[in-house]
Amino acid sequence: MKPTICLFEDPKYTNLLPLVYTRPVYDLRCGILTLREKIRRLYTKADMALLCRPYLADVVRQQNPDMQVNEVHASQCLFMNGRVLADRSLAKKIPLKGDDAVYLSGDTAAGDTVVAVRVNGTHAGGLPHDFSEVSLAEHFSELRSVHVDVNLVEYPWDLVNSNGAQIVSDVELFVKKSGISRKTKIYPGVHIINKKNVHIGSGTIVKPGVVLDAENGPIVIGDRVKIFPNAVIEGPAFIGSDSMIKIGAKIYENTSIGNVCKVGGEVEACVIHSYANKQHDGFLGHSYLGMWCNLGADTNNSDLKNNYGSVKLVINGKEVDSGSQFVGLTMGDHSKSGINTMFNTGTVVGVSSNVFGGDFPPKYIPSFAWGGAVEMESYDVEKALDVARRVMARRKVVMTEADEKLLRKIFDLTAHERA
Repeated sequence: MKPTICLFEDPKYTNLLPLVYTRPVYDLRCGILTLREKIRRLYTKADMALLCRPYLADVVRQQNPDMQVNEVHASQCLFMNGRVLADRSLAKKIPLKGDDAVYLSGDTAAGDTVVAVRVNGTHAGGLPHDFSEVSLAEHFSELRSVHVDVNLVEYPWDLVNSNGAQIVSDVELFVKKSGISRKTKIYPGVHIINKKNVHIGSGTIVKPGVVLDAENGPIVIGDRVKIFPNAVIEGPAFIGSDSMIKIGAKIYENTSIGNVCKVGGEVEACVIHSYANKQHDGFLGHSYLGMWCNLGADTNNSDLKNNYGSVKLVINGKEVDSGSQFVGLTMGDHSKSGINTMFNTGTVVGVSSNVFGGDFPPKYIPSFAWGGAVEMESYDVEKALDVARRVMARRKVVMTEADEKLLRKIFDLTAHERA
């Protein structure tokens, strides 16, 4: 039997809300790949199992029918923290095989964080399946401890700030096919700068007037992407398969756009998950959008304070100083903005909220909220589910019973915020 690498969520998943209401932490994107995909590609000789919060389990099983979810059947297992932002040195620092040990990162004032646990024999199946509430360092105190220097994602802006470097790293480590596919259609009048640093998949169409500028970093474009005339993309940048980049779009460096997205206007240093739309003019900077989000025409966000100071945000009910000068919008899955919406620096929007109206809305908008600066009320969960079904159907995706159950659970989990 192969060794198994098992990803888990630790108690600090709450720092990544609202993005992780709908997914485990290891399914967040940074660069070209998700945190999980980076780890998987470093440990190719292992099977993979997934541990997550119990209310996420049905959706995770649905998305990963061939994987063990919240169960581990292995005699050798390496449990890995899902917040690890893996680089090429990880597999050497934390080998797949070896004696039982706990790997710790001690770079926080709160004490050691468990990065990984390697166990063999009966220990492999005897560990808890939900680590999200466990004080991990104490739980594994009997094991030999090894301190390692690894990068752990703490907050959403860590993903945004690391995105450009991660695009570069993902290309170096994992992009096997370099160059432009023979099945890509590039019209006359397209300008490609530093062509050797541009990777384009099969079936993609690049229209006249497009500029692909890879002088300062790679540009990776997936399959069946359509880039409309006069769009400009500066690397490092990633565009996922089946996405559209609209006429005259300005996609600046350090931006990742997932699969089946429609993006226009001005975008800089952002991570946009799959099935999200920002089709129209308007600025989006240093922001992170979840799946199924839609920004109305001329939606703009601020990502820099007028006094150039450090941006503070509300994360899981607490104000946190990001220590960063640039922080934009963080938006959970299924949320939307109306036309001409303005988001202030460091605004956080929960899951399935609908934001509209003049003036700046609050800097923290709970999940299932409806309104804006003048008034905000609870978004009826039945209406929210009905809209989500219609939005998903337009992309030929069916909302399953597990999807619906998850959104209802999030509605209940966030009721206190709307009160």
